Amino acid sequence: MKSIPVLLLGCGGVGRQLLEHVVNCRALHSQQGLVLRVLGVCDSRSLLVVDDVATKGMQDSFLMEICRAKSSGSSLSSLLRLGQCQIFKDAEMMDKVIDIAGLLGRSTGLAVADCSASSETVNILKQAVGLGCCIVLANKKPLTCGIEAYEKLISNFRRIRFESTVGAGLPVIASVTRLLASGDPIYRIIGSLSGTLGYVMSEVEAGKLFSEVVQAAKSLGFTEPDPRDDLSGMDVARKALILARLLGQQINMNDIKVDSLYPEELGPNSMTAEDFLRCGLSSIDRDFQERVRVASSNGKVLRYVCMIEGSRCEVGLQELPKDSPLGRLRGSDNVDHTIWCILNIARATLSRPLAKIV
Repeated sequence: MKSIPVLLLGCGGVGRQLLEHVVNCRALHSQQGLVLRVLGVCDSRSLLVVDDVATKGMQDSFLMEICRAKSSGSSLSSLLRLGQCQIFKDAEMMDKVIDIAGLLGRSTGLAVADCSASSETVNILKQAVGLGCCIVLANKKPLTCGIEAYEKLISNFRRIRFESTVGAGLPVIASVTRLLASGDPIYRIIGSLSGTLGYVMSEVEAGKLFSEVVQAAKSLGFTEPDPRDDLSGMDVARKALILARLLGQQINMNDIKVDSLYPEELGPNSMTAEDFLRCGLSSIDRDFQERVRVASSNGKVLRYVCMIEGSRCEVGLQELPKDSPLGRLRGSDNVDHTIWCILNIARATLSRPLAKIV
């Protein structure tokens, strides 16, 4: 049996799902001849780690207790009494992560899984890669940092995996990298990369008010706590930047044209999330109804689209034919992160210049 030490950064919804998945898949892992040994879990305030990182791992019952505690809003320090663990807080917890990476990176190996939503993990991840660790990202922000930091982060591409940052469970990243590695140039990527915005677009298309749809999406847990994080288009822009950089574009976030679904005067610098939900959203309804009407009169639908072509990279609302791949997407398809990417590929050996990944 091969034992793989794992250190988890971030214990929000995604991090907790990862821990639960590790516990629930022990039998499958055993069939594959491996054991995932979770030796530490970190949130934004503290790091909980076993007292002997070289040999020990957290028991499954303890991992599930971590999930329950974090779901209820409790701190990691409240769990010290349940296991032989140590707690590190603030600056010392980052130092401890690097210490563990230095101890295990080139000896037994260490997988650092970043399931946070923080841009502050990039320095830790760069150091971990340099110390021989492998890093696995659900967090998009380290991959959308400045181009110099990004290039250092992926300088050893074999030690980094980030499939879940774009396309949810679909092998979008793997497909793009394999096509490029085989010598097939990719000229264009078009995609609907947000399940949340896909849901919103298909619901307003059905005649519902924009404000009501966003409120419903928030209550169902589809949006971030502040829906403007989704409506601004920045989440899609981060995914677009990751794909554009894979294609070799040396660009940063401010090089991407981003079309926000709300005006600047309704932004975080002007009003709170509560005020936006209470009165700001409804002020957008009339404009959105008109945009839906115009699109419908043209026989088209509205979709929030990512476009990458040459040096051009932009995300925003577009009118698309109803029978197009993106136009056919509907509610639950989008919520489940069903994504269509259309890649124009030049193949010397194939007559078909168009490949479709679903």
